Amino acid sequence: MLNLSVLLEDSARTHPDRDAVVLGPTRLTYAQVDAAANRVANLLVERGVRPGDKVALSCPNVPQFPIVYYGVLKAGAVVVPLNILLKSREVAHHLRDAEAKAYFCFQGTPDLAIGEEGRKAFDEVGTCEHFFLMTADPAAPPPIEGVPSPGGAENMDAALAGMSPVFDPVATEATDTAVILYTSGTTGRPKGAELSHANTMMNVMACNRMFRSRPATDSHVVCLPLFHTFGATVQMHAGFSTAATLHLVPRFDAEQVVRLMDTEEITFFAGVPTMWWGLLGALTDAVDVERIARNLRVGTSGGAALPVEILGRVEEKFGVRVLEGYGLSETSPVVTFSAPDLGSRPGSIGVPIWGVEVKLVARDWSEVTGVGEVGELAVKGHCVMKGYYNRPEATAEVLRNGWLRTGDLARRDEDGFYYIVDRSKDLIIRGGFNVYPREVEEVLVTHPAVSLAAVVGVPHRSHGEEVKAFVILEPGAEAVPDELIAWGREQMAGYKYPRIVEIVERLPMTATGKILKRELK
Repeated sequence: MLNLSVLLEDSARTHPDRDAVVLGPTRLTYAQVDAAANRVANLLVERGVRPGDKVALSCPNVPQFPIVYYGVLKAGAVVVPLNILLKSREVAHHLRDAEAKAYFCFQGTPDLAIGEEGRKAFDEVGTCEHFFLMTADPAAPPPIEGVPSPGGAENMDAALAGMSPVFDPVATEATDTAVILYTSGTTGRPKGAELSHANTMMNVMACNRMFRSRPATDSHVVCLPLFHTFGATVQMHAGFSTAATLHLVPRFDAEQVVRLMDTEEITFFAGVPTMWWGLLGALTDAVDVERIARNLRVGTSGGAALPVEILGRVEEKFGVRVLEGYGLSETSPVVTFSAPDLGSRPGSIGVPIWGVEVKLVARDWSEVTGVGEVGELAVKGHCVMKGYYNRPEATAEVLRNGWLRTGDLARRDEDGFYYIVDRSKDLIIRGGFNVYPREVEEVLVTHPAVSLAAVVGVPHRSHGEEVKAFVILEPGAEAVPDELIAWGREQMAGYKYPRIVEIVERLPMTATGKILKRELK
């Protein structure tokens, strides 16, 4: 028997008075979070939610997120975290696809209308029985009234008022589904990856082993969205398992995060490359960088490749070796990581974590064994999902004999370290030559005027595709497209350098900070 909620319960038992989550003036101890999660579990059971039922959750990084998440797990139900930027049509698809029985939705702020979009989706679906609205202020009245839906809309705080803070968690099997994570949809219609209690628990154990987590000592700043697998496993679950304190950041703002790192004793920061890039730009004379560096013990990066140029600047400023890792929703998520004891390999995603195997395969699943040869990354081990929910054909396309095809192209060096070359779907084929956007981006950011770059392929009459770069300049820097094109010609092979350069102020990104290349195309 194994229920992932034990991560919270054990810390609440051993360190009841330690701060679990912090957001502004709000500080909740482990005992308080556990009691609140118990109330959620009692509420769900009273409303008829049974073990195995699906419960959707739309919520930013606020204390209600872990409270509801663990409450759902305690009730033996399955958590379905949803991206808070989804529109009602998209939310409705997820509610239908997951066959959700209940839906917790945060009201949001004027610029983030989660509650409104969630209400519309709930009305449209009609099969989801319960709609619980969360507000930023527990004393505030429900901002949405009279929702004409099956089961109606309830203010979560009011619904929890009479619930007991004591609950005996439902005994679930290790192989039972704990969470359904929907793929981002950047390359197609989202599918729900089913992860078991054991999937996530084993990943948490591997993370704590890698990061040498210190019980009741570490303090995380949590900028990664908790609805995403990176933030949920590496910070929320792993952090709760060791009674760490999580400083929640509802929406990433580099200046705000730097101030938090300057005023709190933050020991752990995890982010995607654009977040690390943002922190560098937020450092000012008013910030005690040396103090931040003294406290910061672990720095991790994932979600996309961290350009080597930016990696070097981060390590110089923050005095911490950034451990780069790789994973995806289908793998709970961590697959590989830079091992602290094996030395630094800039640009590498490291080696397989404990209990996980990795290999490179060709289109026909045959293994690619040559050093430096490019193949698709395949994964086997405790982290691999059960499959896509109600999608047997889609599951069969990526799973074979326990191995999962990731869709990412990689190479391996002579020491067994892996390097992501690019997404297979992002590969540019120009005049018959393969161009890997990440390689071109790595070169572009070494130009003194370039702060960040994203490279895509665009249609071309004779070459099939042409290489185009979108570039953000360093503050105060000046450069024109022709200058960057000429410079690229000097730095890269003739088929690689971008013939088209567009200078932009910002790049489209997902809620998790990944650059949306399909929008650039």
